[in-house]
Amino acid sequence: MASIGIDVRNLSVAYGTKIALHNISLEIPPNEIFGIIGPANSGKTTLLKCINRTIDFVTAAKVEGHVLLDGQDVREVASVFQLRRRIGMVFPLPVGLPLSVYDNVAYGPRMAGMRHRGELDLLVEKCLRQAALWDEVKDRLDLLGTRLSGGQQQRLTLARALSLRPDILCLDEFSIAIDPVTTMKIEEVLLELRSQMTIVLVTNLVQQARRLAQRTAFINDSRLVEVAETKQIFTKPAQQMTYDYVTGNIG
Repeated sequence: MASIGIDVRNLSVAYGTKIALHNISLEIPPNEIFGIIGPANSGKTTLLKCINRTIDFVTAAKVEGHVLLDGQDVREVASVFQLRRRIGMVFPLPVGLPLSVYDNVAYGPRMAGMRHRGELDLLVEKCLRQAALWDEVKDRLDLLGTRLSGGQQQRLTLARALSLRPDILCLDEFSIAIDPVTTMKIEEVLLELRSQMTIVLVTNLVQQARRLAQRTAFINDSRLVEVAETKQIFTKPAQQMTYDYVTGNIG
């Protein structure tokens, strides 16, 4: 399945007087897991918000520069709602809809026009399996999603993001509320999904980026320090600051 790439050009974001991103430029090829690492509050989440334009919800944000999806500026698309359907987003903590487990996953496809119950059933099961949740909820799909445990709700959020079969999947610290065993299961799924979509992985777990990403960007203090193949970032980075971060000397 063909996917789409992301081209970030001279992107700067400020929240009032606070600089969140300063003149970031990088390319994310299609069908790749692209890692973004860096200390807390370095601008990683802001970059994701610019990709799917949830930055629009921050009234104080001033955005300059461009984010292009296959050559089209996301700020010039005809429908921001259609854009967000193409870009799945999973945040650090679960944001469940006050609906059943089944309807949490089926909600987006229904809104996009899917009505056939059989098709919905197959899609819901597929997405819950991809999120390593199916075996735990298959006998209680009518349960209110918000009654699941925190880790289960996070995986339900991932299943919901996958339900629209996005071109791009943005993961912002997706494993923060998930146990290590389940995290490894989802990592295996992400490696399989790479052939179907472009995955942008923001993580404070540098070894997670090392395991999953083909290329990795290191952002610190709102600036892009370095971007390269992941192996180079972890074995022979060009910048001393990158080496200090991935070896745990700064963080």
